[in-house]
Amino acid sequence: MTTRPSSIRNLAWAVIGDGAEPRHVYRRGVDLFLRDGRIVEITPAGARPLQANEPALDGSGMLALPGLINIHSHPTTEPAYRGVREDHGVPEQHMTGLIERLQAFRLDNDGQSAAAVMSYSEMLRAGTTTVCDVTAPFDGWLDTMVQSGMRFYAGPTFASARWGMSAPQTVTWRWDEAAGLAAFDKAKAVMAEAESHNSGRLGALVFPAQIDTVTPELFAAARRHADETGRRFSTHIGQAVVEVREMIRRHGTTPVQWAAAQGLLKPDTILAHCILLDEHPQIRWHTARDLDLIAEVGASVAHCPQPFARYGLAMDHVGRYRTRGVNIGLGTDCAPHNLVEEMRLAIHAARLMSETLASLDSATAFEAATIGGARALGRDDIGRLAPGMLADIVLVDLAHPLMQPARDPLRSYVFHAADRAVRTVLVGGEVVLQDGAPLHLDPAAAMERLAEAQARMLRDAPNRDYAHRPAEEIAPLSLPVV
Repeated sequence: MTTRPSSIRNLAWAVIGDGAEPRHVYRRGVDLFLRDGRIVEITPAGARPLQANEPALDGSGMLALPGLINIHSHPTTEPAYRGVREDHGVPEQHMTGLIERLQAFRLDNDGQSAAAVMSYSEMLRAGTTTVCDVTAPFDGWLDTMVQSGMRFYAGPTFASARWGMSAPQTVTWRWDEAAGLAAFDKAKAVMAEAESHNSGRLGALVFPAQIDTVTPELFAAARRHADETGRRFSTHIGQAVVEVREMIRRHGTTPVQWAAAQGLLKPDTILAHCILLDEHPQIRWHTARDLDLIAEVGASVAHCPQPFARYGLAMDHVGRYRTRGVNIGLGTDCAPHNLVEEMRLAIHAARLMSETLASLDSATAFEAATIGGARALGRDDIGRLAPGMLADIVLVDLAHPLMQPARDPLRSYVFHAADRAVRTVLVGGEVVLQDGAPLHLDPAAAMERLAEAQARMLRDAPNRDYAHRPAEEIAPLSLPVV
């Protein structure tokens, strides 16, 4: 099988960009022609005879999709929480376990490296081709991105404070402004290194960690840096009731309103999560301005429904954000890093919150995972299959039992088959996933390293936890061992 085909022939179905319109349509029986990493032509199948020795892929029985775009993820840490975080939460903190986990459990660099390999492999298997990876930088991070073959935006995080706990109902912010400035300097160096990489597949985004852990001065410096370099700007905001209440205590206003007043919200801003707005049922602040402020400036929201659904929390609701003019992209945030499952859960959560099918459907969820993500990143060359677009292409096997009957293959992919039917992924015209397996990553070798790193993380938990509890007390097993 060629790894740089010049065409993909005899596709049964394809999700194609509709001319100049920012939308997808179906076409049946097509050939895709590729050159220099881009799509150059889409024709009816067989319209141009296959040439002798032409490096072509056989698309018979396949659905072609544009590569998915994951605009918010933590792939270098979250796989270590498998078996730890799924049922973990703190009732006194409105069920979120985020702060307790980050204090008690910390993965070392070798574990992060192994987690990256496993996460990137998982992303590829689901058809993801562009990823925003948000993490504290470590040695080998960018190298693993390049090795995967995907497109990445590196978001090295920096903050002026760390969360802590002294009791279940008490969250503390441990401030170290000098450390925050040093981390910002390191982040700037890592971002420059990513953008100068000769692979051409690495970019960067400016990512002050959380709206409540960064000083106004450091936020202002980060915003200026994004403006001066033309990089996207992002932060976590509206992700926990604790955060919203703390920002109201400090500033007398919601996180979104404070960010707007500070000049942080611009068209290049990606607000990670942004669930707990002033109108949300768990907040019910006296204003109803947050959503309009986001829409007015043209900022985007990175919607990651899975981690919040685990706590009994959901955006209220996707359809309302879209109706008000907010661009929505999707992210995985935590493991599993499967953007197809995220689409499915986004649909379910939107319908539950809105009590209507109209809030989100298969087409609009897929649009968020492709066109919405591209718009958030300021890209007009990814997220669709059309002449001139980069050849980031996913081939889905229609013969997979969960894709049958193939009456509406996009629905079958989103609601039923997901990653199990993905066979081939191309990034820039190069095959990086073949027969459902990544070509350049070795997740099997990474599994053992991650398991050992998780064991070290759990062993060290009493040294970090506010009550010096063992990991088994913080996050008990789902069943007793007898």
